[in-house]
Amino acid sequence: MKSKITQHLELIKENSVDLISEEELTLKLENSFEKNKPLKLKIGFDPTAKDIHLGHTVLLRKLRKLQDLGHQVYLIIGDFTAKIGDPSQRTALRPVLTDKEIKANAATYTQQVFKILSRKKTKIINNSIWYKKMGLSKFLSLLSSYTIARILERDDFSKRIKEGKPLTVLEIIYPLIQGYDSCKMEADIEFGGTDQKFNLIVGRHLQQTFGQPSQVVVTMPILVGLDGKNKMSKSLNNYIGVTEEPKSMFGKIMSISDQVMWEYIKLLSDLDPEQLRDKHPKEVKLNLAESLVSFYHSKQKALKERKEFEQVFSQGKLPEQVPILTIKDSCVNVVQALHDAKLVASKNEARRLLSQGSISSTSILTGTAGYEVVREETIEIPSEGKILKAGKRRFLKIIRK
Repeated sequence: MKSKITQHLELIKENSVDLISEEELTLKLENSFEKNKPLKLKIGFDPTAKDIHLGHTVLLRKLRKLQDLGHQVYLIIGDFTAKIGDPSQRTALRPVLTDKEIKANAATYTQQVFKILSRKKTKIINNSIWYKKMGLSKFLSLLSSYTIARILERDDFSKRIKEGKPLTVLEIIYPLIQGYDSCKMEADIEFGGTDQKFNLIVGRHLQQTFGQPSQVVVTMPILVGLDGKNKMSKSLNNYIGVTEEPKSMFGKIMSISDQVMWEYIKLLSDLDPEQLRDKHPKEVKLNLAESLVSFYHSKQKALKERKEFEQVFSQGKLPEQVPILTIKDSCVNVVQALHDAKLVASKNEARRLLSQGSISSTSILTGTAGYEVVREETIEIPSEGKILKAGKRRFLKIIRK
């Protein structure tokens, strides 16, 4: 049993930041093995936005490894708490979501988590199940279990108060509501990002109040986004979604900085960093991109994207499939053309690329040689046609009828 406990402890502590506490965790593992009863592993997601990104997978990958060792994951979908919005690390109020928006967001979460988690060992529960049935007297009893002084110990709360920024009563009681989920689940361990530490500890305290054994708290690092500075987030548009197309996923991974690259390898993949230390950063990123695209799509698609990426950047060739725009006139608006070809998310993005000098063109006859920066929105298209290049990997052939 001692070797099993050591194996589980090492896996849980791998890459983790906080473990509260190792002694309690050891006792829970001993009890689990003696009674042949899997531990209840809790994780919660508030569906405040659609889709899961790689930042979420830092926790999910840890949980999957524990599932493989026999434990059970309870995924709490915070369809009730999403109406409040987790105030952790926020400096302003969240927009209030409608029930329809929350339901649509939750649907994508419950589909996408199984790209990582085992279906057989995962139970998904909406926390609105118990909150809709909770009477006022029980809710008031929950609120009386914690003091305002203790809640306001949070740095982000005290900072907003000092700066005169709004802080609602709903946000103040959010940690209690999340913590009560742990009581309803009788969770053994709760996992979260380092920004969730306060909320997870509140869950421990509430379990003690309700006469339950305290859950162990495990926090994991917050994944940095593509900008290399901020937390990966859809609202900051610095994320990689787990359902993104292989080309987009591969290209985004190749765009990260050399420093961030090692963090991604450690938290998102099973690659051995020591075997990659002596390689060129570009080669390391290629291995990382291939690994992630293989996992979320297929090995075949990953190899295809790697080959195309190397052709475009190392050999200066065009991708195998380039969209074609056929025009009647001799001129074309490049902003409109890129938007119509769906090579940019919006016309504003195209204008930004144009102003940055990130759009260039060359004659189809000369191929990838002789690109010249496009300075004006409207350009002339010769009879043989032109190739537009937006950024590093987006190409468009424009042909005149």
